[in-house]
Amino acid sequence: MSKKYEAFYIVKPDFNDGDVQKIADHFKGIVENHGGTVEKAGKWDKRKLAYEVNGFKEGNYVLMNFEAPADLPAELGRLMRINDDVIRHRIYKLED
Repeated sequence: MSKKYEAFYIVKPDFNDGDVQKIADHFKGIVENHGGTVEKAGKWDKRKLAYEVNGFKEGNYVLMNFEAPADLPAELGRLMRINDDVIRHRIYKLED
């Protein structure tokens, strides 16, 4: 049974729009390869961070809404955690 989720992550600020979109497409592909469907995914904005994270003062924000089996968010979070280009991420389960 699929549930709806929202993944919000911050990519290093020195990437251009094309590079950020490649990273967004990479995570979108992971969701789709594991039996999920992505409603929307893409670069949100480049913004100053509220506080410094891993030496970065700003970052490219990316938002992805998707529907997936219950075990996929944990795997997606693991892959985001080990990706050097992602400086912070959160995955939320959306209410029905």
